[in-house]
Amino acid sequence: MSDYNRQRRAVLEGLLATVAASAALSKTAPVRRPNMVFFLGEGLRHDEFGLMGNPILSTPNMDRIGREGVRFRNAFCTNALCLPSRASFLTGAWSHTTGATTNDDNQVPARFPLVTDLLRKSGYETAFIGKSHVGGALLDREWDYYFGFKGQADYLHPQIVEGIDGHYGEPKVYDRYVDDLLTDKAVEWVRGRGEKPFCLFLWFYAPHAPFYRPRRMLELFNGVKIPVPSNFTDDLKGYPGKPRAVAQADNKIGTTAVFTDDPRSLEELVKDHYAGVQSNDEDVGRVLDAVASLGKLDDTAVVLSSDHGFFLGEHTFYDKRLMYEPSIRIPLMIRYPRLIQPGTVREEMVLNVDLPETLLDLAGIAIPASMQGRSVMPLARGHAVADWRKDWLYEYYEYPAYENVRPHRGVRTERYKYIHFFTDPQEYELYDLQVDPDENDNLYGKPGYESLTAQLAARLEVLRRQTADEYVYHPSRTPHLRLIMGPPEEPGPRR
Repeated sequence: MSDYNRQRRAVLEGLLATVAASAALSKTAPVRRPNMVFFLGEGLRHDEFGLMGNPILSTPNMDRIGREGVRFRNAFCTNALCLPSRASFLTGAWSHTTGATTNDDNQVPARFPLVTDLLRKSGYETAFIGKSHVGGALLDREWDYYFGFKGQADYLHPQIVEGIDGHYGEPKVYDRYVDDLLTDKAVEWVRGRGEKPFCLFLWFYAPHAPFYRPRRMLELFNGVKIPVPSNFTDDLKGYPGKPRAVAQADNKIGTTAVFTDDPRSLEELVKDHYAGVQSNDEDVGRVLDAVASLGKLDDTAVVLSSDHGFFLGEHTFYDKRLMYEPSIRIPLMIRYPRLIQPGTVREEMVLNVDLPETLLDLAGIAIPASMQGRSVMPLARGHAVADWRKDWLYEYYEYPAYENVRPHRGVRTERYKYIHFFTDPQEYELYDLQVDPDENDNLYGKPGYESLTAQLAARLEVLRRQTADEYVYHPSRTPHLRLIMGPPEEPGPRR
């Protein structure tokens, strides 16, 4: 027998033993499969919560998820741009792996199963409601219920496609504030659920620029004083010590390269953004109430996160894209009292690519080899995980395009950040986040940092190689599982 066949047989025997053990266990103690609700904000910052000490915002419903579950204080996106990050939340893979690298209508290839594809195949009822931004608006996949839109939305007159069981109707225009409408549909769908486990993805549109508020919030925050970041006037100083790529980026408040959604002042930006956050919180509360009305809240894993962070005046910036902390940090909270103790707080670095594996882990579903993250459930359950990641790869590719942010990649460790603008003229940044959390002092090229710079540059190349293959070996899952399962099935034709 060849080594290949011996290995394949050993894996098969291991899988059969696992299935047999699970079957034996189910005779005495049925395994509970949680329902799942995944709220995704649009540029919702990690610090825009009362739970995080924000003195202006009132977010009781989102705070509840963190207080009654686990809160990850160091959660990040691997590409701070809408479409690429959302694709990573669906596939568990880096942007360069799937090809979903920019906002230019990139579609996830069929060979990459979405986490919801796998949940649906295993018996979950799945619903997608809201903004995917992914090319094709996810209409190339089948859902038990779908209510979404392609690209961006009109806040007050959104054009939305509705579908049931993979059958999609024609786009329809609604005269309703978009997130209120999305939440109405989510509540309606949840209340119609029966005994099968369900998975709802409710991905909000607010607070996306250009910022429109629901009418009930038009005067919200009037008279409230907005704090000014200490580095808000960096543009007036010429960004000393920073690369030209940073100084020449156009995502600045009041920039002369005016676009239709540019904020004109810091106060306008922050207050409109905060109104969107308050809208998110109301909508989260409505859905939680709907799940609770079924008596299923404690049997439901509730996840709250965001596609990316958002600058609110730091370094004079708004929007996202750059590899600075306000842009790449995201909230991540999970409430599931069957497994997670209330008030759990973890400091480890977790990523958006970890979420698909986390949901599959909760459902007891095998992880496909195409996923490149790692389930955060051991951390959420309070376990020590000695081999958890100590660094990770960031990437950004959309250029030349909106906001004029040059392509760059970098490595973020627990203490340091190394950034490489890799198109000519190549430029670099290096920060010690322990002593300079606001990333004001670029250490690249300064005496005494040569060895650290070389180490981080080498580590960046290692991380790029480790995520280069679409099927990456991972020690926490069965190696060569794809040899047994075969490649993911092609989805059926659009109907």
